[in-house]
Amino acid sequence: MKTAPNTIISKTQPTISARRRWSALAVLMLPVLLVSVDNTVLAFAMPSISQALQPTGVQQLWIIDVYSLVLAGLLVPMGSFGDRIGRKKLLLIGSTGFALASALAAFSPNATWLIIGRASIGFFGAMLMPSTLSLIRNIFTHDTERRTAIAIWAAMFSGGAALGPIVGGFLLEHFQWGSIFLMGLVVLLPFLALAPWVLPESQDPNPGAVDILSIFLAISTMTPIVYAIKAVAESGLTPLNLLTATAGLICGALFIRRQLKQPIPMLDVRLFTNPTFTGAILGNLLAIFSLAGFIFFVSQHLQLVRGMSPMDAGIFLLPGLTVTVLAGLAVVKIVPKISPGTVVAGSLMLGAVAYGVVAISDNAATNLGLMIAFLMLGSASGAGETIANDLMLSSVPSEKSGAASAISEASYELGALLGTTVLGGIITAVYRSQIQLPQGLNADDAHHAQETLGGAVSVAQHLEHHGTELLTSAQHAFDSGVVWTAVISAILMALASIIVYRLLRQA
Repeated sequence: MKTAPNTIISKTQPTISARRRWSALAVLMLPVLLVSVDNTVLAFAMPSISQALQPTGVQQLWIIDVYSLVLAGLLVPMGSFGDRIGRKKLLLIGSTGFALASALAAFSPNATWLIIGRASIGFFGAMLMPSTLSLIRNIFTHDTERRTAIAIWAAMFSGGAALGPIVGGFLLEHFQWGSIFLMGLVVLLPFLALAPWVLPESQDPNPGAVDILSIFLAISTMTPIVYAIKAVAESGLTPLNLLTATAGLICGALFIRRQLKQPIPMLDVRLFTNPTFTGAILGNLLAIFSLAGFIFFVSQHLQLVRGMSPMDAGIFLLPGLTVTVLAGLAVVKIVPKISPGTVVAGSLMLGAVAYGVVAISDNAATNLGLMIAFLMLGSASGAGETIANDLMLSSVPSEKSGAASAISEASYELGALLGTTVLGGIITAVYRSQIQLPQGLNADDAHHAQETLGGAVSVAQHLEHHGTELLTSAQHAFDSGVVWTAVISAILMALASIIVYRLLRQA
């Protein structure tokens, strides 16, 4: 019996029981939670890793950056592979590799091995996220059920990122730094035991041949662009950084051109001609942008200005995390009464208001103002991401859900990267312009104090004189940067809300 041209090959039949659908979702949340926690937990382990492995400055940057570079470059190719070989199959391969790579990283004898381990984790991590979202698209065919499932998926992703500091703080207080990687084994072993029995398989019935050149161009587009964004945040607009970004953009143009000429493209770029798809992707990216940028500066403010421990700072964020989850679930009930486009645009406008609260909260010095802002931002993020992802998935054919999910995941990664680098860059620029260094500092201490708030805190701790003066100046300079960042972010989010509404008003 031949398969109809646009019929998805899947064991996910309409008669699949509700119990199996929700059991499959529960199992799929394990890799989602793991990848999202892994995005934020490493930063808290870097002091311990630096002491144990003594990496050079360049090696330390690669330990942090190589994961996102590999992950961003491979998301689209891996989403396409999932469409071709089967999303369940790719998910199982990725989970097995992720577990093994995590073990390699946990027992790294030196910095080089840890960099290799982190790159391997990024490689296999790129197989996980597109597969989970595309499987949800094909398991849940009813609109309300699908939105609820996506709400849980988005809540796990956002919640995992916020849980990273808490999990990292707990593990590092009781175990060595390798424990943050061994956490992957604890999560993935039950997944690998249950997934073969619970998850259905699905794939594109007409996938076409594997296009090696398109894969190369996709990697050569995302990786240089992501690297350039990170490098600009570190060293500014240098000729090398501009050349790297230009190379990525050129490869991106060649990738698009090739996809338009292919009879069966690896990624159907014509999807972006659909305003609903484009608006949903943009809304998703901006929701993550605002949330990641907020977490970036609030975590430093709580620890380096307010004096909280990493664990306490993580706990401070828990109410916002809870609201993110609840808002994502509650919005499913609201959409039948309010158009999805209005919800996504409204969530961005609420994010703008949240940044406005930060801007007027006494130079970002009050915990109450930050708490209120994060509650608002959590509500906006939870609701906006859920509906944006649902709009994105429902606007494409089910057989293309893997590639579309990969685009969504790329928007997550790019949004998180832009949130930390762009907003972090604004804070750093204001900080460096406003900090006043006391007289008598040697050149090395002056350099470290002027680079970052963390550097100033470290220098102030060993100064016999002027330590308090330096610390006070650095903290005020940092919070001034937060205020400027909040003002700029509020304006950007308000403008983005208008643009997204125009794209999604027919949704």
